[in-house]
Amino acid sequence: MAALILPTDWIKNWEKSGKNDFLQLCQDLAGKPEEDYKDLQTALYELTLHVVQGLLKVDVAASSLGDVMELRDDMASILADVFSILDIETSCTEEKHKRDNFTQLVGACLFCVPDAILKERLDPETLESLGLIKQAQQFNQKIVKIKTKLFYKQQKFNLLREENEGYAKLITELGQDLSGNITSHLVLENIKSLIGCFNLDPNRVLDIILEVYECRSDQDEFFVSLIKSYMCEHQTLCHILGFKFKFHQEPNGETPSSLYHVAAALLQHNLIALEDLYVHLVPLDSSIVEEHKREILEAKTIARKLTMVVLPSEKNEDKDKEKDKDEEKNEKPPNNQKLGLLEALLRIGDWQHAQNIMEQMPAFYATSHRAIALALCQLVHLLIEPLYRRAGLPKGAKGRHWKPLQNSQAPRRVETFEELSRDVITMLGYLGPHLSHDAVLFAKIVRLGKSFMKEYQSDSRPEAKEEMDSMLSCFLSISDQVLLPSLTLMDCNACMSEELWGFFKLFPYQHRYRLYGQWKNETYTSHPLLVKVKAQTVDRAKYIMKRLTKENVKPSGRQIGKLSHSNPTILFDYILSQIQWYDNLIGPVVDSLKYLTSLNYDVLAYCIIEALANPEKEKMKHDDTTISSWLQSLASLCGAVFRKYPIELAGLLQYVTNQLKAGKSFDLLILKEVVQKMAGIEITDEMTQEQLEAMTGGEQLKAEGGYFGQIRNTKKSSQRLKDALLEHELALPLCLLMAQQRNGVVFSEGGEKHLKLVGKLYDQCHDTLVQFGGFLASNLSTEDYIKRVPSVDILCNSFHTPHDAAFFLSRPMYAHQILSKYDELKKADKASRQQQQKVHKYMQACELVMTPVHEAVVSLHPAKVWDDLRPQFYATFWSLTMYDLAVPHTAYEREVNKLKAQMKAIEENTEMPMNKKKKETERCTALQDKLLEEEKKQLEHVQRVLHRLKLEKDNWLLAKSTKNETITKFLQLCLFPRCVFSAIDAVYCARFVELVHQQKAPNFCTLLCYDRVFSDIIYTVASCTENESRRYGRFLCCMLETVTRWHSDRAIYEKECGNYPGFVTIFRASGFDGGNKADQLDYENFRHVVHKWHYKLTKASVHCLETGEYTHIRNILIVLTKILPFYPKVLNLGQALECRVLKICQEEKEKRPDLYALAMGYSGQLKGRKVHMVPENEFHHKEPPPPTRSATPASLQNGPASSTKGPTASTGTGKADEGNGDDADKSKDKSQTAKTGSKSTSAASKTSNSNGSSTPNSTKSSKDKEEKEKGAKDKKEKKDKAPGSTPESKAGGKDKQQPKDERSTRDSSGGDKGGDGRDKTPKAERDKQRKEEKLQKEEKSKGGDGGKEERSDGKESKSKDSSGSSSKGEKSSAAGALKSPAARSDGADSERELKRRKLDTHSSPSHSSTVKDSTNDFKESTSKHYGNHNTPASKSKERELEKKDSEKSRDRSKEREKREDRKERKRVSPSLSLSVDHSNNEREMSQEMKRRKDENGTSTSKHSKSVSPSDSPRSTDKDKSKSSKSNSKEKSDLAKAEKTSGGKKESRHDKEKSEKKDKRDSTGAKEDKKHHKSSDKHR
Repeated sequence: MAALILPTDWIKNWEKSGKNDFLQLCQDLAGKPEEDYKDLQTALYELTLHVVQGLLKVDVAASSLGDVMELRDDMASILADVFSILDIETSCTEEKHKRDNFTQLVGACLFCVPDAILKERLDPETLESLGLIKQAQQFNQKIVKIKTKLFYKQQKFNLLREENEGYAKLITELGQDLSGNITSHLVLENIKSLIGCFNLDPNRVLDIILEVYECRSDQDEFFVSLIKSYMCEHQTLCHILGFKFKFHQEPNGETPSSLYHVAAALLQHNLIALEDLYVHLVPLDSSIVEEHKREILEAKTIARKLTMVVLPSEKNEDKDKEKDKDEEKNEKPPNNQKLGLLEALLRIGDWQHAQNIMEQMPAFYATSHRAIALALCQLVHLLIEPLYRRAGLPKGAKGRHWKPLQNSQAPRRVETFEELSRDVITMLGYLGPHLSHDAVLFAKIVRLGKSFMKEYQSDSRPEAKEEMDSMLSCFLSISDQVLLPSLTLMDCNACMSEELWGFFKLFPYQHRYRLYGQWKNETYTSHPLLVKVKAQTVDRAKYIMKRLTKENVKPSGRQIGKLSHSNPTILFDYILSQIQWYDNLIGPVVDSLKYLTSLNYDVLAYCIIEALANPEKEKMKHDDTTISSWLQSLASLCGAVFRKYPIELAGLLQYVTNQLKAGKSFDLLILKEVVQKMAGIEITDEMTQEQLEAMTGGEQLKAEGGYFGQIRNTKKSSQRLKDALLEHELALPLCLLMAQQRNGVVFSEGGEKHLKLVGKLYDQCHDTLVQFGGFLASNLSTEDYIKRVPSVDILCNSFHTPHDAAFFLSRPMYAHQILSKYDELKKADKASRQQQQKVHKYMQACELVMTPVHEAVVSLHPAKVWDDLRPQFYATFWSLTMYDLAVPHTAYEREVNKLKAQMKAIEENTEMPMNKKKKETERCTALQDKLLEEEKKQLEHVQRVLHRLKLEKDNWLLAKSTKNETITKFLQLCLFPRCVFSAIDAVYCARFVELVHQQKAPNFCTLLCYDRVFSDIIYTVASCTENESRRYGRFLCCMLETVTRWHSDRAIYEKECGNYPGFVTIFRASGFDGGNKADQLDYENFRHVVHKWHYKLTKASVHCLETGEYTHIRNILIVLTKILPFYPKVLNLGQALECRVLKICQEEKEKRPDLYALAMGYSGQLKGRKVHMVPENEFHHKEPPPPTRSATPASLQNGPASSTKGPTASTGTGKADEGNGDDADKSKDKSQTAKTGSKSTSAASKTSNSNGSSTPNSTKSSKDKEEKEKGAKDKKEKKDKAPGSTPESKAGGKDKQQPKDERSTRDSSGGDKGGDGRDKTPKAERDKQRKEEKLQKEEKSKGGDGGKEERSDGKESKSKDSSGSSSKGEKSSAAGALKSPAARSDGADSERELKRRKLDTHSSPSHSSTVKDSTNDFKESTSKHYGNHNTPASKSKERELEKKDSEKSRDRSKEREKREDRKERKRVSPSLSLSVDHSNNEREMSQEMKRRKDENGTSTSKHSKSVSPSDSPRSTDKDKSKSSKSNSKEKSDLAKAEKTSGGKKESRHDKEKSEKKDKRDSTGAKEDKKHHKSSDKHR
């Protein structure tokens, strides 16, 4: 028992207070719930225990217990329990007084505890002692007898006493007509009478009642009430029913439906329990589960067989067997009593018991039987009828009326959507895919869903939101588990598919796609029937796809449509897998999809996205350089399908956006295709010139002539795309993500991926951005566009959009705003009809719109930038397009003529019906009118823009820093970023430069700009992607087109460039541009400059081709192909290129096929252009212009100083320059002024004058000597330019070898025309030369080092005499001129000579650093020279050495002058390099030039032809290896010439002079080399 509740004090003071406390306690405890009586029991137990122990008197305790009895009804029973416990406890103890006390207490309490209760609880011995029974033994025997009779004895009725008449009367009584006033009560009385009269067995009577009920199952009410009142034991009724069911469980037995009905009715009225009846039914639950598993295995086996490759005959046999099996199964009713009972329950509306039975079975097992599914559907029909009538029934439809069940026990009908969740949703959940059996109910549920969704979208009450949300989730569950699986099992019902789409389209696409995903990936595994259907669908899809071709699109399309109505996910999954393998299926598949329903199109969109996002598929090919073909195929399909059919785009666009957010740019291919197909906007860099021209016009011209495929009727599809973008707010995010990804792709993909792939991804990203931006600009309204696109500074600074992309997005906005402002201003002042006033209004509009832009762009670059470029100029450049600069009249005319031709063809077409003819003619006429109107509109617009630019131009460029700086910033920030942005922008950049030139913009040097563009394209080309190099090539092509036009005709040049400030070559301190003819570049010098640019392009191209780098070679080949119409124009440059390209073809044939294809393509086109190439002397005249002060830039090959340059001058720094030929070339090519030409001639004349004056001979002899020297020099120059040494001379032939020295007319040996030097020497001289050779041979046998040197000289001169202009002589280079030690005479320069040199030399910042090295070189060479002098030599040898010295001195002076020329020319035409180094010393150099002019005075400038051999793009290692031989040959030739002219009397003064020059030249050459290394590093 529990712990003590009664304190001992209460017992001690019982009479005083204890009794009252006890009664109070009992009263409190009795107030607790009936079930909780333990504490009360404990209190009573403790009280009685005190009595048993003798602590309390029996009568006192008995009276207290009597008082307690009134507190509760069951108090007697509680006290009896306490007595039974004490009975057991006292009987076990040996203490007799306790037992006596207990007996007395119970005896005293007999008045309050009934005897019957005590007889139940107490032992027989206790009862005997109390006198309640006579004898305990007899009592025990009686109990045994009763139990035996009750539980073990069977009651057998004497059947002989039963009379058959009684049963006959009973049947008659039960079978009577019940339509009158007969009630079950009356009938029951009669039955009782019959039982009594005829001794009928009551159980048999009950059985007969049930039998009659089966026969009269429509009389539910009567029989149920009769059975209720007849029987009292539920168990008996259940057993009788169970026996009935068992009777029909024979092998071929069939349970009648009436029995099921009776059982169901009795269950519904709770006359029997389902648990009791369920055990009597077959089959067992375990066997049902096994059967279900077996069905799933069978279905999977069938599916596997269908996907296996088997012979067609076998496949057909298997199919027939399966069909027969299914038919048998459907025909033969299942011998399943549980299902029969379930059906009966559903028919009468007993959902509770039916649900309990279904719970015992596997999912959808019960409803997979048609009868049960239909019964459940019928029940749902009945329940939803009121709600369907109110909310789901379409207007005008009547529909079948479903009467409610005449059954009070049936579920309540549904009036509101919230009530659906009570029973209907659960019922539908049990139905699952088997709702397919009742298409009408399917349609009803879908319509209710549609109605609910409309209510859900319109109801904004916050209090109803929670309920509505729960209902929404219910409908989503129904869609997932019931509607879509049921559609799968329906037999090709397009109407249901459309009905379902009416409901689904109200869901957001995220919900729909989730449903489709579940349907495709999970639903088909949930049921054996669905497994089979999936396999059959795939099998059928294979059959159709194998036979699909362009010819049978219509019949195949119908089959596809038929299959797709029920199982779109499986069908499309297979079709897409085929398309990924065979892209030629795309066309037929797209055409065959026209028989699909709207739901199927939506599912197709989902399937495409799922296929694109497949994580198992690699989006790159195995070589990691190209995008996988499956992705390209899917992208093409996307574009075609979304354009042709009305499919929602939101999901696809969001997918691309999410991929971009994740830093993946492969899927931009999809967006590109979709925009191209739906909006008709193509992005290709392979545009023809006509297309490009059309793209500079208005929208109509672009659509007609700007694209390869004439994509018509894109109005609807582009509208759909626009709506999708605006509705889901994806337009700007996509643009920004593409712009960011474009630059990010290099860093995110660059490390892992191949450079070729990274370039492709960059191009794809960029092209899609351009295409997408173009679509938005042309399709969005002005308000929509302005509302969505933020200003440039926000785009760049907040969204980190690259500047070119930011302006690209903002540009249409500016154009829109300016036009709308202009229209506003015009409307405001209607009186202003004059053109001038209109222009003023336009200027005003521009100012209003562009002023904020000018302020915004300031934040984009450092403040230093705006010292050279004005923000206004920057914004103008970036905001204009080709549409603003020029009207493509030719393109308009071309398209109008095409339309006229079309109209003519239509008229002449006799087969075309008249109405169609009329329609087509009207279309063409309307289009023609539109084009003409558009042309007129554009013409007015361009005139306004040009006028605006004319007014603005004076404020574009500031003169705060040098023109070089200005051009650098213009190239860096404007020209280069935009020229590679798109093909149109490439053309725009070239035209803009031309426009700025034409507008005579102050502080803009056109010449410098063009020079920087052409001078060194290597870096730009190398840093381009494939598509960028196409655009860059197009840009160069347009620039070359302008240059070629100016080059072609003097009149054009004079007209377009003659007095333009862009062609000023001397910049005045006053800042005055133009006007002074002497400062302008004249036509001939311009032609030289153009030749230099062509040479530069050749050199850069050859360099790129020789690198071996994939990107260099690919890009330069693309660029060269683009500029082919205008380059190469010079024959020898073309041959040099052709030679190198052919080498690429040979090298890359096996290694890199794509480079081979490019090279072969270019090579073929180049050969075709050969007929248009001209020799060099036709490209630019070699005759020097009359001497003027004008600074005339000349190219490297035609520079003013090159007339005095020898081969040694070009490589005066020795072997080191051979390795760094490019560096030297770059430094040589930075010049453009002709001033240095005058210096070179003056320097040369000074040299000859000083030589002449220092000789003691008579005037005649000095004159002869001078002339001979000149002759030797000319011969040497001819050798220098011998055929083969340069590309030009190789190609040019003898007619290019004309000497340019004016004084050569007086010279007997200087007037030859380019043959061998030996042929031009008189016979007497040749005899002398032969004698000299013999003397030299004798000297060689005697001398040491000197002998070795002379030996080589003699050898070379001998070979020259024998072979003339041999191949070695042709390919000779001057790169190794200093290989043989130079002989010098000792002594010091005179003061006068030093002074003159100081004045002539231009100081360089880096010059002093190289003095030490050059001094060392000088010491080395002089030590060799002194060694030679110490050996005994003859007179002839001395003469030879003196001659060499004079030759050296001339070479050194040439080199020095060339270097000075370079430094001066830096100021006017620096190379393309954007390094700031060249411009920093500009003012310094200009001062130096001034000083030199004052000292040297004016002199004539000379122009030689062709480059020095070391600069030749085609000079090879072979050339270099032969350089020493060629040099020694030239020396020997000159030695002979000197000998004939009396060179032995050369003065010591000349030797000193040559030494000094040698020292200075070596220093200068090293300095020059060093400077160019640093320049390269900077680049």
